[in-house]
Amino acid sequence: MASLSPLSFLATTKVSLCSPSSSNAPNGHRIAKVSCNGSNPQEQQQRQKKKKDIILGNRRDVLLGLGGLGASAAAFSYNPFATAEPVVPDVHGCNKPTLPPGAKPIACCPPNYENKEPIDYVIPNYQTLRIRKPAHDYDDLEKYKKALNIMKSLPDDHPHSWTQQSRIHCAYCHNSYHQKGHTDIEMQVHFSWIFFPFHRWYLYFYERILGKLIDDPTFAIPFWNWDAPEGMEIPAIFTDRKSPLYNDLRNQNHQPPTLVDLNWNGRTGVDTSGDVEANLATMYRQVYEVKRPICFYGKPFRAGDKPYSSRTGSGSVELVPHNTVHSWTGDKTQPNLEDMGALYAAARDPIFYCHHANIDRMWTIWKSFGRKDITDPDYQNASYVFYDENENLVRVKNSDAFDSKKLGYDYKQLDLPWQKAQPKPRRTKAQRNGRRVVKKVDLPFTLKDKIVSTVVKRPHINRSQAEKDEKEESLVFSLQFDRTKHLKFDVLINEEEDYNWANPKYREFAGSFVNVSHAAQTSSDAGSTETTFSIGITDLLDQLDADDEDSIVVILVPQYGDEVIVKDINISFEDCNN
Repeated sequence: MASLSPLSFLATTKVSLCSPSSSNAPNGHRIAKVSCNGSNPQEQQQRQKKKKDIILGNRRDVLLGLGGLGASAAAFSYNPFATAEPVVPDVHGCNKPTLPPGAKPIACCPPNYENKEPIDYVIPNYQTLRIRKPAHDYDDLEKYKKALNIMKSLPDDHPHSWTQQSRIHCAYCHNSYHQKGHTDIEMQVHFSWIFFPFHRWYLYFYERILGKLIDDPTFAIPFWNWDAPEGMEIPAIFTDRKSPLYNDLRNQNHQPPTLVDLNWNGRTGVDTSGDVEANLATMYRQVYEVKRPICFYGKPFRAGDKPYSSRTGSGSVELVPHNTVHSWTGDKTQPNLEDMGALYAAARDPIFYCHHANIDRMWTIWKSFGRKDITDPDYQNASYVFYDENENLVRVKNSDAFDSKKLGYDYKQLDLPWQKAQPKPRRTKAQRNGRRVVKKVDLPFTLKDKIVSTVVKRPHINRSQAEKDEKEESLVFSLQFDRTKHLKFDVLINEEEDYNWANPKYREFAGSFVNVSHAAQTSSDAGSTETTFSIGITDLLDQLDADDEDSIVVILVPQYGDEVIVKDINISFEDCNN
C-alpha cells in the first residue's frame, strides 16, 4: 500500500458518519475540518460549538490511535473524531460522593458554591519563587505546624478549613462532580492525562492558603523525596504524635526506619521494603525511560468520555510510584487501607500533600529532560474549580499550570541517583535461547491467582534507530476489573522460569498495573471498569538483545487483589506518541 499524506487519507477514507473537508489556514498550512451530519443532534451541537482547526504536525502520524500510514505520514496532536471538548466540572451539580464499602458517609462539595459563578483565576506576578525542599531537610517546620493548626481550627464549612482541603480530592475522584454538559458522566482526575495538572493546581492553592493563614507569601510545602536513598522512609516530621502533621491511620509496619517499596506488592507476609536498588530502577523505568507524552501523562480524557473506559488509561508515574506509595502508606487494618490507601480519604493525611509534591516534582524533572507538554487543545483547556487564598471561587485550566515558576514556586535541585540506575538483564540471549516453549493463550483470559505466560507477535523487527526515535514500540493491554478493589500485577518479558524473582532492578521486569480503590459510580455499575495499560518496550528489547525476535514472551504475575480480565494484548507503535 502506498503511503498517503494526511489530507489524501482524509479525502479518500470513510470513517464512521463523518466526512472531511479542507481549507487554508491563515499560516498557510492545510487544515482539515470534520462534518458529522449523520451524527445525533447532541454530537452535532458539540462539534459545531467547538469548530476547532486540526493543525498538521511536521513529524506525526495522521489521527491519534489509527495506526501508521507509512513513513511519510504526519500526525495530528488533536483528534477530530473525539467529542472535541475539554473536560470541565459542573460545579453547580456537585453531589454526595459514592464511597467504597466500610466508608463513613461524608459530603465533599465545596461550601457555599450553589449561588456562585466561578471567576477566571488571575495568577499573581511573582517576583520571588517559593522553594519546596525535601521533607528530611525541611527548615520551615514550625511555620507549617502553625499554619496547619490554624487551618484545623477553622469551621468545617470555611473554604480554607482542613476539612474542606481534605475533601477536594474526594469531590474530584468519587463522583461528586459530573462533567459540564454531560451531567450523567463523572468528572475523574485519575486514569488520564489530567492527573498531573489537576494535582498541581490542588497543591498550589493548598500552599497559598497555608501561607495566607500565617501571613507569609513565601511559605512552601515540603516534598517527600522517596526517589533518593536519604528520603526513602516516612519523613520524621510526620511521625511526632503531638504534631498536626501526624495521622494515626498509617501502616504501622512501615514506620521509620523501614524504607519505602516503590513497587510494593502488598501481599500478606511479603514486604520488599528497603530495596534501594529496586526503587532506583523503578524510577529509571517509570520516569527517565518514558519518552512519549501520552505514556507519561496518561491517555486523553475529553468531555463526554467515561473516565473508566477503553479510551482512558493512566500514565507511568500515576501507576508507579503514585499508586504504590498510596497503598504502602495506608493502614492495612482499615477496610480500604484508609487514609492514604483510599482516594476518598487520602488527603486527610498531611503526608498526602508531601507525597504529591514529589509526584509534581517528577513532572518538572521529566520536562527538564527536553520533553514537551501535550499540545492537544482538549488537554490544554481542561479546567477545574477551587477556592483560592482569598476565598474566591475560581476557575483554572491546564495550560496555566505547565510551568511551576509561573505559579511562583520551584523545587530545590537535588541529585537524581535513579537517572543512572538502568535495570540489568538477568540472563543473556544465549541463556534464554534454551527456554521452554510458551504457547499463545486464548483471549480474553482471567488473571487472579495463577501466573499466565503467553506469546505476542511483533509487527516489525530490527527497526532502525530513526524509526525507534520516531515511534515507541508499546505493549498494550486491554483490561476489565473492579475498580473498588485494590489490584496489582507485574509484567515480565522473555522470562519463563522462577517467576517469583519479579523485581524492578532486572531488565526483564517491564512494569506493573496498580489500582487504588475507587468507588462504584452507581449501585448498578458495581465498579466494573475497562481501561488500557501501556508499557514502552523499545529500550527494553534493545537491552535484552531481542529486537530481532518476531515475538516476545509476556508473563503476567498477579500480586494482590481481585481478578482482572485481560481482553487483549498487542503491540502498538502509536500508543505512546503525542
